[in-house]
Amino acid sequence: MATFSDIINSDRPVLVDFYADWCGPCQMMAPVLTELSSELGDKGKVIKVDVDKNPKASQVYQIKSIPTLILFKQGQILWRHSGTASKEQLKSLIESHA
Repeated sequence: MATFSDIINSDRPVLVDFYADWCGPCQMMAPVLTELSSELGDKGKVIKVDVDKNPKASQVYQIKSIPTLILFKQGQILWRHSGTASKEQLKSLIESHA
C-alpha cells in the first residue's frame, strides 16, 4: 500500500482534499472531486485526507480551515486553496501541470 509521501511524490499532479465529515463545504466538494477524479484519468489523481483521522498531516501542512485543497507534483506544493472551488477550475489547474 502506498504511503501519503509516495502518492504526493508522483510525477503526475495530485490534488489533496483536507476535509472532515462534519464540514458542510467539504460535503459540497465531495461530488465535485469524485467527478473530477473520474474525468482526469491518467492526467492526475485526487485523494482525500480526513483531518480528524490524520492530525499529523494537518499539522505538517498547517491546515487551519477546511476544506483545504493542495496540489502536489513530485512532492512540491504547486497550489493551495482554502474553501470550495469549481470542478472546471480544478481540472484546468491539474491539466496545466500534467
